[in-house]
Amino acid sequence: MIRTKKYVMAKIKENSTNNRNRRFLTTCDMTYAVQLIGGRWKLLIMVNLDKGSLRYSELKKSITQITERMLTLQLREMEDDGIVKRTVFAEVPPRVEYELTAIGKELVPICLQLSDWGTRHRLTNSFSGTSFL
Repeated sequence: MIRTKKYVMAKIKENSTNNRNRRFLTTCDMTYAVQLIGGRWKLLIMVNLDKGSLRYSELKKSITQITERMLTLQLREMEDDGIVKRTVFAEVPPRVEYELTAIGKELVPICLQLSDWGTRHRLTNSFSGTSFL
């Protein structure tokens, strides 16, 4: 099974090239960092949480294209990686809030730099007719 942290995605052979490469690449610090923030939604989640703690529904509203399942999986992975802190309040109905940890806050400027780079890169490629989307 492919496990992204503890979440099962699909079946994979233990000695497959993909699995061996995955283990090898985690020894590289840069690859480790990219895996922590990798994925389509984690950067958006971090930037939204930089404004302060948010409830699940507030996050879902701010990232309209993400599915509930994907948001839940991404938040769980980010919590396991120490990027996001999940706080459950003992209230009826239950209230859960998410906020960035110190590690998560440290990553936000990097996310914003990536956004700036993406803006410049997209503008450059739009003039040359090249499209990566």
